[in-house]
Amino acid sequence: MSRLGKYTRRAFLGLGVAAAGGLAVGYYFYQKPYANPLDAKKAEGETPFNPYVMVDADNTITIIAPRAEMGQGVHTTLAALVAEELEVPLEQVVVEHGPSSPAYYNSSMLEESAPFPFYDESVLAEMARGSMKIVAKFLGLNMTGGSSSMTDAFVKMREAGYAAKFVLLKAAAEHFGTSEENLTLADGTITDKASGKSVTYGELARKAAAISPPSEMKLKKAKDWKILGKSQKRVELKEKVTGGRIFGIDVQLPDMLYGTVKMAPRKGVSIKSYDKTEALAIPGVKDVVEIKTITGEGLGIIATNTWAAFKGAEALEVEWDDPLSLQNTDQMWSALENALTQEATFELGGTGSDAEVFTSIPESEAVSVQYRVPFLAHATMEPMNATAQHDGSTIRVWTGTQAPGLIQSVVSSHFDMDSADIDVTTTRLGGGFGRRLEVDFALYAAVIAEATAPHPVKVTWTREEDTQHDTYRPMAIGEFKGQVTPDGTLKTMDMHVASPSIIQSVMPRIFPGISPAGPDNTVLDGAFNQPLDVENIRCQAHVADLQVPLGFWRSVGNSINGFFHESFMDEAAHKAGKDPLEFRLAHLTSDEFLPAREVLKRVAEMSGWGTPLPAGKGRGVAHVLSFGTWTAQVVQVDVTDNTVTIEEVWAAADPGIVLDPGMFKDQIMSGINFGLSQALGQEITWADGQVEQANFDTFDAMRMYQAPKITIELLENSPRMGGAGEPGTPPSTPALANAIFAATGKRIRQMPLSNEIDFI
Repeated sequence: MSRLGKYTRRAFLGLGVAAAGGLAVGYYFYQKPYANPLDAKKAEGETPFNPYVMVDADNTITIIAPRAEMGQGVHTTLAALVAEELEVPLEQVVVEHGPSSPAYYNSSMLEESAPFPFYDESVLAEMARGSMKIVAKFLGLNMTGGSSSMTDAFVKMREAGYAAKFVLLKAAAEHFGTSEENLTLADGTITDKASGKSVTYGELARKAAAISPPSEMKLKKAKDWKILGKSQKRVELKEKVTGGRIFGIDVQLPDMLYGTVKMAPRKGVSIKSYDKTEALAIPGVKDVVEIKTITGEGLGIIATNTWAAFKGAEALEVEWDDPLSLQNTDQMWSALENALTQEATFELGGTGSDAEVFTSIPESEAVSVQYRVPFLAHATMEPMNATAQHDGSTIRVWTGTQAPGLIQSVVSSHFDMDSADIDVTTTRLGGGFGRRLEVDFALYAAVIAEATAPHPVKVTWTREEDTQHDTYRPMAIGEFKGQVTPDGTLKTMDMHVASPSIIQSVMPRIFPGISPAGPDNTVLDGAFNQPLDVENIRCQAHVADLQVPLGFWRSVGNSINGFFHESFMDEAAHKAGKDPLEFRLAHLTSDEFLPAREVLKRVAEMSGWGTPLPAGKGRGVAHVLSFGTWTAQVVQVDVTDNTVTIEEVWAAADPGIVLDPGMFKDQIMSGINFGLSQALGQEITWADGQVEQANFDTFDAMRMYQAPKITIELLENSPRMGGAGEPGTPPSTPALANAIFAATGKRIRQMPLSNEIDFI
């Protein structure tokens, strides 16, 4: 059953014309696979079978995990996909991040960026996803984001393992002079059942690699899995526990210099003048160089150690030329308020066809509210850093990045070089959350390295520079109005969201030659695409440029609109005089909404929903479908003397297929704590053109003593596979706000909640 709205059709058809033109001329290229990057990287004795599997003569089996490992355990589960089909245990493989190559392009990340709800399986929706998959192949984007690593790799990496196994078996059959049916595989060894003799994968590797891969992939059924579907020990665990040098900030190279940056407050601001005399007087400071790039302007400080570079940056006297008109937070709120009075920029989704129903709601049946969220920084534990070296005609970059291909592209463009001459080594990441999809930290290091050549330079940002030069989650206002009929039915829901556009901010930085096409559905994600049986729905975006650099923050628009949408559903339920959970279930009767109903029912059972609580305690519920995973949460709070203790959180999530239950639960838990952190005081504010917050004392995260007990259960009812990294975040904050209302009767409609109530 399609629930596609008329405005979604129009928006996609506008995009589809451009996409179709590209497909017609490039169909052959789309069918042609990218070259295997391991062929150029292999060492003596190594045999690459495909971009994901390499076997050494000594039987070392290396699996390439092409997505960034930033704490989510992705390298473990990606390796498990290959190991399952290759018939080797995880303990026997080496897992490495792959080289920067379009062969590792991420199609799933773009497939779900089309403006259609996840549950919409109409012809037009499927055509949109197919078109975006082709666009992803053309762009060759090797990126980690959108909770897409597993959905993208689920088939292709299992096929890589199967293909390697297939040719190894062929080679073994030839080696033993027998048929493949007489062979068994275990632990990287193939045994001839008749003779009892064995041969290792490594011994067969060279011969096997010359055999043609299979034309048909006969992947294992889930019932036959030995590794997948079970919790595994993380492959990087030992290095993390023992303090191994695995992060970008750990990179050490011979004859290395060190640096930091002092950048203009935001893009569009230039250097008016500066005096480096005091900086050069700092012991260890060697030079100060100008940085002028597509991502911003500023100064790079070069020193013999990082601390000297930091002190040199402090000593720099800089005057900035700031032509931007919006200098403080109040002006920005006013710009969003004004945008709401203007005609909508675009509209997505929707049901019903009569626009008059939204202006003719009886006052006695109306629910009309406004919600607000502020700018937010990513605040990764490892600050932005990158090491770079100019070596003749090559620039080498070592960094923790979610997008090595983008670094290649932007750095090569800046220096007018071929992207093949930009060598990016991806390290592990000390947190990403979308911030390391950006290229600024690597680009600035490359610019500074031009001045230090041939010496490499490690450029580390101070925490203050990091916090005050982020690409922020947008501030936004949501105006929601609905009609609740006397029988308790939500008949009409009218959603208006005023926000700047993330895509319009990001594209000029990373794809300066491409103009954004179609609507930026991140503005409405978490609102227009939520499961809901309501007769009349309208969801409109009012886009306003606030002159602040924006980026992808964990769960992106869902973190904003999840708060708006689920707070409103709670208010509508109370207007109807209904239990908030039962009210949601009553508006989720369509067949395609089964996963939503089931996670709500399960979380109700888990939390004891409906059982009495002592005075001062309350439970709140929220459900948000994001990144293909249906996630319901209940938060329980205690409010004493206007101070909130978050006691417990229950979550039920349905991603369709669970590849590693332990890892998946860890990510839902992480997302919950990340989401709750924004409620406890996080906000980025502006004064005199600069960010006011600078470090964890003014932009803090949830601390251990504040963290609630969290219980998670996983379901597998969804017909399609979803992600793990982000879906835990969007429901957490509205469930908390709804719990506070249940405990106190106080409705808080603006983040952070701590502006109106204290937290323990």
